[in-house]
Amino acid sequence: MDYQKILEQLANGELDHYEVDPQNAFEFQAALRSFGKRQNITGKALRGGKIIYSQTKTEV
Repeated sequence: MDYQKILEQLANGELDHYEVDPQNAFEFQAALRSFGKRQNITGKALRGGKIIYSQTKTEV
């Protein structure tokens, strides 16, 4: 899975959200930690271990 491309799409607003299953969470987290614009992405944990990542909404 090309997590860098997914992270880039999330940060740029091309993707509304991306859902990560528990079995892929550590691999996705590793990609997120090395991603330069990670402050632009927010994760929300769900029951069952899934996490939904989306672009951080900024107030102007």
